[in-house]
Amino acid sequence: MTYPPPPGGWQDPLAAGQQSSPPGVPSQPGPADPYAQADPYAQADPYAPVADPYAGAKSPYAPPGGEQYAAPMPGYPGAYPPPGAYPGYTMPASRTNTLAIVALVLSLVGFTSCITAPIGAIMGHVARKQIRETGEQGEGMAKAAIIVGWILTALLIAFIIFYIAMIVIAVGASSTSSY
Repeated sequence: MTYPPPPGGWQDPLAAGQQSSPPGVPSQPGPADPYAQADPYAQADPYAPVADPYAGAKSPYAPPGGEQYAAPMPGYPGAYPPPGAYPGYTMPASRTNTLAIVALVLSLVGFTSCITAPIGAIMGHVARKQIRETGEQGEGMAKAAIIVGWILTALLIAFIIFYIAMIVIAVGASSTSSY
């Protein structure tokens, strides 16, 4: 599809003749020539001193060698001590709940002696309650003790039930045999 030529005909931008230009506003100056410098490739002296724009400004703060600490207020014993006189405050080291540690150890020992696993699980529940009340560390250890302890206790109960079932089957099989 072709479009018809604009009214007034098509004008070749490369052809010599009258070129259309935007109307000028007489009250405004024309655009400045950005290339009207004396020598655009002249290099400035990199070692020339530069004037400090803040040379005449006066600082509202005291100079470093002046009085650094204010005089004590009337009615108070003295000024603050200079910085660095006391060590910085650090958070006290948070303690780990001892019962959580013992519960995890007993739960893990339950792999070899199955009787300590339920004890470790119960102690883990007690340790979690203490941790919630006191804010101590060891929540993960108490939770691990509970999980490991109850899983080993369930395996121990399943093994005991299996062992009793095998005894019952063996006794039932031996009483029906004829010798």
